[in-house]
This record gives sequence, C-alpha cells and structure tokens, in this order.
Amino acid sequence: MSHQFSAVDASFFGHRAPAVGVESPFELLHACHERVQRSLDLLTRLQSHVEKNGCDSQAKSAASDILRYFDIAAPLHHQDEELHVFPLILASADIPARLLVEKLMAQHIQMQTRWLLAREVLHRMVHASTSEQFVLMSQDTQVLTDFAALYATHMSDEELYVYPKAQALQKETDLQEMSREMGERRGANRRRSSA
Repeated sequence: MSHQFSAVDASFFGHRAPAVGVESPFELLHACHERVQRSLDLLTRLQSHVEKNGCDSQAKSAASDILRYFDIAAPLHHQDEELHVFPLILASADIPARLLVEKLMAQHIQMQTRWLLAREVLHRMVHASTSEQFVLMSQDTQVLTDFAALYATHMSDEELYVYPKAQALQKETDLQEMSREMGERRGANRRRSSA
C-alpha cells in the first residue's frame, strides 16, 4: 500500500504551527526550529514516498513546500540569529560560548552550501515528468541526508546553550530592537513575495 501524504504533510509550511509573533522574538526563534524540524521530517517522508510512487502530484507539492521554506524562511531565521543573538555572546567574556557561536556561524555557511545541492534534487522532483519513473540516485539521497543531519546538533546547541545565554545578556532595549527588526524583515519579505 502506497504512503499518502495527509493535508498536514503537504501544507505544513508555517500554517499548522502555533502563531508566534515578533513581539516574542525568542519564542519565534523556537517556533522556527519547530518548522525546520517539520520540514526535515517531511523531507524524510518524501524520499520514501518517491522511492515507492515516483514524483506524483503529492510528492511535487511536498517538494515545493520544502523548497519554499528553505528558500524564504530559513535564511530569515539565520539572519535573526546572526544579527541579534550571536553578537551578544561574541561580545561576552564567556570563551566556550563564543567558540560555540563561531562554530554555529560556520555551520550556517555549510547549510547554505548543502542547501544549494539539496535544492537541485528537490527542483528536479518538482519538474519531473509524472509519466516517467523518477529515481532518487544514491548521491541524491546522500545530499538530502547530509543537509538534514547538519541541522540536528545545530538546533540543539542553539536551544540548550546559545538562546538562554543570549537572553540572559540581552537588555530590554535590545529585545525591542530585535522584535522591530525581525518584523521589518518579514514584512519586507512578504511584500517582495507578493510583488
């Protein structure tokens, strides 16, 4: 029996998550991680689905959702961290925390590189002919696996160590500025998307 994506699978793109606004910036950062995890889970299910059923309409829809999330939302999330979270720790006297942040910043660059490779695989899925059998090659599977694997320890390090440390260092005025700028970035992004 073939796996069928449910409506939640195919339309997970931010619509099923609890609404969290920029007025609570760190809650929004945590919510972004939940969305990342859901999109990575969908990526795993998508690979199984394609192996059994090829690139049918459900697979194409799921691949499009993953593309949209990592093309639009994920870069905004990384910007949030690099502009408002990481600098607080880099300016602190906590050397282990600073070294961790430097590692996380390097991982953001690795994520961009791995995303470009994963994006190519997903793009091929979206544009595959439904009349031809689409086969995920072993290198395609490895690309998608490598992309997803990098996120696991990255998000854990941020949530367990970096976010709490940054919140402890942050002044109320920093939090207000963070909230305002996160809102502006997302507003500007929505305007560009609708243009």
